[in-house]
Amino acid sequence: MEAQQMRREMEQITYRISMVARMVECHPQTLRMYERLGLVEPRRSQANIRLYSREDVERVRQIKRLTQELGVNLAGVEVILRMLDHMDRLQEEIKRLQEALAHGPPALGPATERAAREVEVMFKEKS
Repeated sequence: MEAQQMRREMEQITYRISMVARMVECHPQTLRMYERLGLVEPRRSQANIRLYSREDVERVRQIKRLTQELGVNLAGVEVILRMLDHMDRLQEEIKRLQEALAHGPPALGPATERAAREVEVMFKEKS
C-alpha cells in the first residue's frame, strides 16, 4: 500500500518553468512557445504559475528529441504527438475491451432477449 501511495505522490510532483528549462536544457521561452503551439499543456496554479508534471517534462524531452535528433519541424512534431496520443487512447480501449471479453459476453436482459427473438423471427419470415 505504501508503494501505491508513493507512486501517487510522485505523479503529483510538479515543476516550475525555470526548473523544467534546466532539466531539459532549454530556454524557458522555448517552453512557452511549445505551450502556445499546444505541444505541451502544463497546469496553472491559482497564481497562474505554470506547473509541469512528470508527464509534461517527458513530453518536452520527446519534443526535443524529435526536433534536435531527428530534425522534425514543430508542425511535424504536432502531428506525431497527436498520433501517439491517439495510439495511447486506442491501446487503452483495446485493453478495456480485452478485460471485458475475459469476463465472458455480457448477460442479456429480458428486453434484449425478447428483441433478439423478434429479430430472429422476422428473418425467418423473410426467408
